[in-house]
Amino acid sequence: MKMKSKKCFLLVAILLALMVLLSGCVPGDGTYTAQNQAGFFWGIWHGWVAPISLVIGLFNHDIRIYEINNSGWWYDLGYYLAVISGFGGISLFRKKK
Repeated sequence: MKMKSKKCFLLVAILLALMVLLSGCVPGDGTYTAQNQAGFFWGIWHGWVAPISLVIGLFNHDIRIYEINNSGWWYDLGYYLAVISGFGGISLFRKKK
């Protein structure tokens, strides 16, 4: 039982550290402006960190799950590709009954 609690503590510590590291790359943090817009690859990244952005956005009203200063269609394509592959791809690995 002692080993199991150490593994659980380690897992929680790793998840918290990962959340702190990823919080610097969320949409709405002031990095992008009308002159410096987020593009396709940032759309992919923002799609991957969307669940983390949602949680952070509960406590910080400036953080959103979608960057409003973006390059348009290309950002949208990257964002939706990441959301679909990140969340929809999980269903491909589920065991079927």
